[in-house]
Amino acid sequence: MTETLTPHALAAETVTAENFAPFGVVLTPMADGTPFTSEEAVLDVSGGIPRFYLMSLDDKKPEFVRVTRHLETTQTLMAVGDVEWTIAVAPKGIDEPTLDDLRAFRIPPRTAITMLKGTWHAGPFFDEPSVDFVNLELDDTNVTDHHNFRLDDAYGVRVVVE
Repeated sequence: MTETLTPHALAAETVTAENFAPFGVVLTPMADGTPFTSEEAVLDVSGGIPRFYLMSLDDKKPEFVRVTRHLETTQTLMAVGDVEWTIAVAPKGIDEPTLDDLRAFRIPPRTAITMLKGTWHAGPFFDEPSVDFVNLELDDTNVTDHHNFRLDDAYGVRVVVE
């Protein structure tokens, strides 16, 4: 059914702390003993029991018809291994993101992102057959805090990340 939808191209850009700031923070390796930073301060899993786990995903081609947000927690994601991956996001604080609100980012290996509460997202996407991700959210995020917006219903499109 998604093949009949009009494709909407979304160009991915390489993530930086500056271009990702409206959606969250970018975390890169730092020396042991580095003092706490403001980037780490956005992490908020105070609304429940934190869940830190390895999430295994298969065959995530870079296209989507819906975006999701979590209003009760931040979410931190990082691919395991030497893998580049992509995520699409839209700003927090809007109930119905438009196609113009969407941005896509390429996340290099050894880089994590923490999305702010309420940031719309789709992905992660990757070219490998299967990739494991470190995921930090709440234990019930995908049950009680999983809010979706259907881009196919609202705009008649499937978004294709390039």
